[in-house]
Amino acid sequence: MSESFAPTPRTRVVREPERAAYDRDTVYQILDEGFLCHVGFAVEGQPFVIPTSYGRVESNLYIHGSAASRMLRQMKDGVAVCVTVTLLDGLVLARSIFNHSMNYRSVVILGKATLVDDPKEKIEALYALSQHILPGRWDDSRQPNERELKATSVLRLPIEEFSAKVRVGPPVDDEPDYAFPTWAGVVPLEMVAGDPIDDARLLPGQEVPAYARGYTRKP
Repeated sequence: MSESFAPTPRTRVVREPERAAYDRDTVYQILDEGFLCHVGFAVEGQPFVIPTSYGRVESNLYIHGSAASRMLRQMKDGVAVCVTVTLLDGLVLARSIFNHSMNYRSVVILGKATLVDDPKEKIEALYALSQHILPGRWDDSRQPNERELKATSVLRLPIEEFSAKVRVGPPVDDEPDYAFPTWAGVVPLEMVAGDPIDDARLLPGQEVPAYARGYTRKP
């Protein structure tokens, strides 16, 4: 059974609290299915929200980017951040415009991200990030050299202060609106990979690997 954590005043879901989840299983399932997060932070009073890829190793979230980026420059000293991940599962069409909604799964993580200095942990974090996005690709690719590693920063964010929010199911209309003559229901949405496209300079005899041919974000 997944361990549940008491929400902090900052992570407690206030609007529609019945949709909230505070257990690691729910949070990890959402994080492991997604691969794009948005990182919020402030610089001299100006908020920024930056999209970036991530990887999870147990109870740590790893974020990487250019060492010259504003986000990485600000966060390396432990600047407070808010990381969010959202998976959209469907459009919920109600009878009234007011009651339209979406089915979704989302996670919010608060904390301080710190720079990973240890070379071994840095490589392990980059490997975890690569495996998270496309399992198997790391071993088929040229490994990063010293120049590339120097130009790349990796940040570690402990997954300690968090909450998830999930909406599933059909539309919920006001009782009088159920007599309104229009279609209502859910339009399911999911990420589907297309057929891989060969690079124009592909060497002869290079076949599409199974991990690319059968790519999916389903856990």
